[in-house]
Amino acid sequence: MSAQAARAPSPQAPILLRDTVGSIAVLTLNRPAARNSLSQAMIASLHAALNEIGDEKAVRGVVIAANGPAFSAGHDIKELTARRTDPDRGRAFFAEMMNACSAMMQAVVHLPKPVVASVQGIATAAGCQLVASCDLAIASEAASFATPGVDIGLFCSTPMVALSRNVPRKQAMEMLLTGEPIPAARAREIGLVNRVVAAGTERDAAIALAEKVALKSAYTVKLGKEAFYRQVEMNLAEAYRYAAEVMTENMMARDAEEGIGAFIEKRTPTWRDE
Repeated sequence: MSAQAARAPSPQAPILLRDTVGSIAVLTLNRPAARNSLSQAMIASLHAALNEIGDEKAVRGVVIAANGPAFSAGHDIKELTARRTDPDRGRAFFAEMMNACSAMMQAVVHLPKPVVASVQGIATAAGCQLVASCDLAIASEAASFATPGVDIGLFCSTPMVALSRNVPRKQAMEMLLTGEPIPAARAREIGLVNRVVAAGTERDAAIALAEKVALKSAYTVKLGKEAFYRQVEMNLAEAYRYAAEVMTENMMARDAEEGIGAFIEKRTPTWRDE
């Protein structure tokens, strides 16, 4: 080996990995040394991957996982702090980052396919927000969750949006006001995660849950997911009017006709995702 080759830097590992397990895309946060913090590059990579997956018919579900001991410690505080030397003390960059992160979280919600979080370790601040933004979540017994911004004088206001739409108000406020972490079992009790599994099995469990949904009509899942998030923001009367319209549209779909027919005829339906 030449001296020049010996000095050449080794290629940097991608910060976001993508694997495919059957019809499930597995996106893995891959900044373990930085506790998978959501840097500007990580947010952009996640958003781009979600946009790509949205157009891929072969993908019927997504799992978001992470390498290392932490799922995600939230925003990259060092990256944010470095911009304090900007002429505006970082205001423009902070706004850009918060808006980019919020757009990425909404991309999870708006993706017309189920998104399952696989949480193996701590998920704090925007990391907790990411878990709350996913449609479903599987947590390891070793996982924990917190919105500790209040401890450093930075209230977790954007994580609050997703958290308060997933857990009861009093529990959300306790997490936000105290910053104290809650264990996986407590996260399940308050509805932040669906299931708690043995450490080391969370990724397989998340993939299995995504695969269960992937067996359904993709058209029906897309319609239902969109309707769920829209109606939850409406008052009762508006929600029922909207849901009735969705049900009517759904009844006219080919997959509903096929599914109902298969149920009556006691056979397995053949989906066309239309």
